This record gives sequence, structure tokens and C-alpha cells, in this order.
Amino acid sequence: MATLLGSESPCTGGKRRHCNGNVVTKFTASKITGQGFSRGTQLPGGLLQERDKRAKWHGIPTLLQRLYESSHPNSDLSHAHSFLKVLSSQLSMEAMSFVTEDRKTAQESTFPNTYTFDLFGGVNLLVELLMRPTLTMQKKKANMNDDLVKDCLSVLYNCCICTEGVTKSLAARDDFVLFLFTLMTNKKTFLQTATLIEDILGVKKEMIQLEGIPNLSGLVQSFDQQQLANFCRILSVTISEPDVGNDDKHTLLAKNAQQKSNASPSRAEVNQVTLLNIPGFIERLCKLATRKVSEATGANFLQELEDWYTWLDNALVLDALMQMATEEAEQSSTESSDESSLATSPLRHRLPQSMKIVHEIMYKVEVLYVLCVLLMGRQRNQVHKMLAEFRLIPGLNNLFDKLIWRKYTASNHVVHGQNENCDCSPEISFKIQFLRLLQSFSDHHENKYLLLNSQELNELSAISMKANIPEVEALVNTDRSLVCDGKKGLLTRLLTVMKREPPDSSFRFWQARAVESFLRGATSYADQMFLLKRGLLEHILFCIIDSGCTSRDVLQSYFDLLGELMKFNIDAFKRFNKYVNTPEKFQTFLTQINSSLVDSNMLVRCIVLSLDRFESQTEDVKVVEVLSECCLLSYMARVENRLAFLFRLINIINVQTLTQENVSCLNTSLVILMLARRKAKLPFYLNALREKEYAEKYPGCLLNNFHNLLRFWQRHYLNKDKDSTCLENSSCIPFSYWKETVSVLLGSDRTSLCAIASYIDEPYMDLDRDLLED
Repeated sequence: MATLLGSESPCTGGKRRHCNGNVVTKFTASKITGQGFSRGTQLPGGLLQERDKRAKWHGIPTLLQRLYESSHPNSDLSHAHSFLKVLSSQLSMEAMSFVTEDRKTAQESTFPNTYTFDLFGGVNLLVELLMRPTLTMQKKKANMNDDLVKDCLSVLYNCCICTEGVTKSLAARDDFVLFLFTLMTNKKTFLQTATLIEDILGVKKEMIQLEGIPNLSGLVQSFDQQQLANFCRILSVTISEPDVGNDDKHTLLAKNAQQKSNASPSRAEVNQVTLLNIPGFIERLCKLATRKVSEATGANFLQELEDWYTWLDNALVLDALMQMATEEAEQSSTESSDESSLATSPLRHRLPQSMKIVHEIMYKVEVLYVLCVLLMGRQRNQVHKMLAEFRLIPGLNNLFDKLIWRKYTASNHVVHGQNENCDCSPEISFKIQFLRLLQSFSDHHENKYLLLNSQELNELSAISMKANIPEVEALVNTDRSLVCDGKKGLLTRLLTVMKREPPDSSFRFWQARAVESFLRGATSYADQMFLLKRGLLEHILFCIIDSGCTSRDVLQSYFDLLGELMKFNIDAFKRFNKYVNTPEKFQTFLTQINSSLVDSNMLVRCIVLSLDRFESQTEDVKVVEVLSECCLLSYMARVENRLAFLFRLINIINVQTLTQENVSCLNTSLVILMLARRKAKLPFYLNALREKEYAEKYPGCLLNNFHNLLRFWQRHYLNKDKDSTCLENSSCIPFSYWKETVSVLLGSDRTSLCAIASYIDEPYMDLDRDLLED
């Protein structure tokens, strides 16, 4: 024991350092084994003081000992609070340096005070102190004033961000995590509690179940709008499926296997249902998302906003400043916490006006994210009905020019990819979340017409009448009292700003996705003409051919949008030919398509399908004229070009590499073969594939790969949980014909001219027989 503590031993300096190392080692080991020392208070005070200076503990173990001794049940916690304040000041300096120095890797040498605090049991002591009222059986419980609770929470948060492992250890304590939610009922401790919960849930191995939170419904209903917005930051972790940002990168084989093993609803799905069952929850989110905010003016507005953001870590940090303003306002006998009262606060006047904008923007980012996730969940129709009822879309339309897309636009904002969790400014995050919400709202849902105003709906009706075609049922059934107000609807406003974006702007990707979602589903001639009349096709072609855009994400989104805009629309092909009016332009367009078929194959599918339909409409003079003049249709009409696309589409994918992003290549190759089968030319195409194999000196590889892909297609799309309507709507080919064609291609009869097996010579048959074996 003498060696462990180094008490009476006349150690040399080196020996003393070794002794101190033993103390640290013992504490570290006790955390792992649960045996031996559990906190620094078990060591003699004299020893702690004697070792303090040499070990550079800065008096933390001694302060912890005093904190422990003054925080026993029934003791006066004011003394404990005074010791905690001293500790808090030491730890907060390290936390501030951590936040302002780009969040360096937490380690002992970087943050010695926080490390020492945790090593000597400080974290466990504060957890015990906070939870004591819930554990004691005594009627008279120790008085835990709000300031003491706030300081306990702040110290724990500082430990989480500065010392590796603290957050994970707290996350492992389900009792403590659920207890923290009960502290959110107190407005004075809400901010600190929310900050700590957010950090803990971010590393928790298992997603928390919201239904386990005591009186969750009452808790949420007790929140004011500011608290509810911050609560959305926490909710975003509990309702999102893990790795949702990289969804396209997961292979379909892996995802199918996971779905088979997890047949029951996931925790995220259960949590979504729990939220939807809270009375008034969605209505309040809609109000938060659409409430107005004072507008800042001046040429330096954006720079001022960005300067503030450089040191604001997140919305909760900003809230700390806003809370100061609120408290000062309350001291001035201003009871209300709405915008007008905050504006009268003396401190509020000392805060830059732009902070108020950032504050509201950060709130809206969190709210829109939660609404977007709910829109993509299993309860989508229920959420859609509520968002329409509570006029979310008209509310966002009213905010579009003044807040969402103000005339102040950053000329050098960061161009980034698709990951919604990217580290970017509040302005950029807000715009992306807004566009993702529009995409989710419009995608394959009849409520998409709420993005228009009454005049624009009338325009759609007029287009249908002029073309002598019936109006789309969803348009007829649209409740006009729920559509956008004003001179322009939300979709039209989006088109306007879309045309102003720089060529490689990351916003272009999300803008194109949002507009494309409006067109997806059963093809609507009126919807297409509405957008064509506003110059969308020419804008897309400019971006693809003339703008010099090199972003693959942006180009893919524009190819997909162009495909939806032109599909089966003879007027669109006529406009295309008018814009692409030179061989050089057409060659540039083809080069862009061929540079990545994974990105452009949906457009290729559109051209093939449209050509097939137009060729059956030769009694129409306009169709015949466009067929003879359009360079794009003429190009695709040549069988050698269709075969070239087919070869590449089959060759760039295999079962192991299929993802949600590239499975469209398989479906596009199937469309080409289905149309060939309709014209009794399927054997010609299969034989051409065989000849291609031999010409390239890899007999059997292409056809065996395609055979395996089709076997996977059957397992994937014939699953009872799969929705086949997307394939049917996008192609106007009945799903029964899809299934029938795949079955014919996979036929085992080697005498059938429509079976792949007939075109693979026996020595090369089934090279990859085991690819799909379980």
C-alpha cells in the first residue's frame, strides 16, 4: 500500500512519478473491473494535497473530496454548490478551447483538468447528485436549486466534449438518460439538459425508445415554441434510421438481408408513431416552420452573419445568448417571451440583428428535418394529411423571398455533396432542408398540387383542355383553400431561383430533385407543359451543354429531371431540337450522357420509351415531323446505338455492386429488351449480346452476369413488401409484362430463342452459379 500511495517512502523524483502513475493506473483499472477505488474521496486528503502540485492536478481531487463530503443526503447543498462553481470555472475554459480550436481529438494531455475530474470520480458524483431526488425514500428531499442543477449539467457536458469515453459511459446508463428528460420540464434548466441529451444520444449504441420517457406527451405539450424547436434536435436522432445519409451506398443484397432478419418495425419507426400520437405535435411544428421573423437589411448583412457563425457551435450555443436576453427582459418586468418583447431587451439591442435571423433559421432547420423524416416514413399519408391541413406549404411560400431565398446570396458558398449532415453554414443547411422537404412532399403524392396557387391550377386545367385530354384526378381533387397564396406558387418561385444559381452550386442538385419529384409518378402532359412554358428545358440543356458544369451530382439530377420533363412529350423533343441546333452541341450532349451511364440512364430510358410511343403515332403529322427532324430521336432509332447502351448498362453493374443508386441501370436494360420483345426482336438483341461477348473475347461473362442480375431482380421486386407501381408509372408498361419478360429471359429451355440460356455455350454456362445462394 505504501508503494501505491507513496506516503512515507523517501522516493526520488522518478520514484514519485512512478508512484503517481500507480494511483492513476489503479483508478483506471477500477473503472474497468469495478473493483478497488471508485472515487478520489477514498484517498487521504493529505496524500491528495501532497501529490497535487507534482501531478498538476490543480486541486481538482481535493475539491471533489470536499464536494462529496458536502453533498451527503440532508446536507446543505449550498456548500457543495460553491465547490462545484470553482470546478466548473476550471473545466469550462478547456471546453471553450475545445470548441474554438476545431474540436481536436480529446486526450489527457490536451484537457488535463477534465481528464483529472473524470479520473477521480467527478462524473459519477454529479450523476449521483442529480439523480438523488429520484432515489431517496425520504419524504423531505435535499433542495436542488436550479442553479446547482444547471452547473452540474454544464460540467457534465464539458466532460463529454473534452474527455473521450465520458459520453459513451453516460449513454450506457439508460436510467440516467431517461432521467434527463424529466429535467426538461424546468425552463431554467432546459437548455443545459437539451445540450447534454443531444450529445449523449449521438453516441448511444441503441436508439432510445421515446415511449419509455415518462409522460412524453405532457412534456412536449409543456414546451414553448423555442423549447420545442430545440427538442427537434434531439428528436432527429431518435426517428432517423442509422446511416440514412449514405443510403444509396449500401448494396441491395445487404439491405434485403437486413430487412429479412428485421421484419418488425425499427425503433426509429416506432418512435415516429409515438410522436404522431402526441396531440398537436405536427400542428406546432408547422407553426414553427412557417412563423415570420424580422428582416435584416444592409449590404454587410451576409458577412455579419458568417462572422457570427465562425464561433457559434450550434443552435443551443446561440440559445445561451438569446436566453441572456430573455432573462434580462424578464428582469425588466417583461413577462412575454415573444419576438416583440425580446426586441425591447437592452442586451437584445447589443446583439447583432443578424443573430435573430440565424436563431430562427437554426430552429427551422431542425423542424424541417423532423417533418422531412416523418414524410418519408411508413405513416406518410397521415403526415401528408396533417401538413396540408395546417397549411405548411402556403406558409413556406410566404417566407420564400424574405427568409428562405433572400436576395442576399453568398457568391462563394461552399459546394458540397448530398449528405444532409454536412458541416455548412445555417443558411445553406436551411435551404437544403427546405428543398429536401419539398422533394419528399411532392414525390408520388397527389398533394403536390398544393405547391401551386389558384391561378396556376387554372393554367393546368387550361393546358389539359387545349390538348383535349382529361384533367388529372389529383388536380381535380385538390382543395383550393389549402394551396399557395400570392402571385406565385412555391414551385414557380423555386424555378426562378433555380435559374440564377451558379453552374456548380450544390443547391442545383437539390433544386432539380425537388422539381423532378413534382413530375414523378404517372406522366402528366399538363405538368410538363406548365414547366416547359417557363423555360425549364432550355435551362437544363444550358447547364448540361453550355455552362461548363462538372459536378456529377448536379448533372445526374439534371439528367433525371430532363427525362421526366421530356417523357412521351413531343413538344419537349421539338424544343430540344431547337436548342441543340448544331452537331457540336449534340455531340457535347452525347458526351455528357456517355461519361457516366449510372447518372444518365434514366434519361436514356425516357428517350427509348418516348421513341417507341411516337413510332406508334405516325398518323399524327406533328409527331412524324419531329421524328424526322429531331437529332436525339434519330440517334436512338438506330439499333446499333440502342445495343451500345444495352451492352454498357449490363456491363457496369453486377449483383454484388447493386445499390439504390445504380439499380436503375438494370431496369433501363430491361425496358430496352421489353420493347424489343413487343416487336418480336428479343432474339436479335440476345444474339447481339452473345456476339459482343465473343468479339471482346469473354464468352459467357456478359450473359451470365445479366442472368444473375435478373434472378436478383425477381427476388427483389417480387417481394411482397416492394411497391411495383414506381416501375409501372415511370414506364407505362404494366408490371405484369415486366415479370413475364424476366421469366421468359430466365427460362431454362435452351431451345427457346427468348431465353438467355440459349445464347450461352455449355462450357461457359453459370460461371457465377453461387452468387445468390443464401
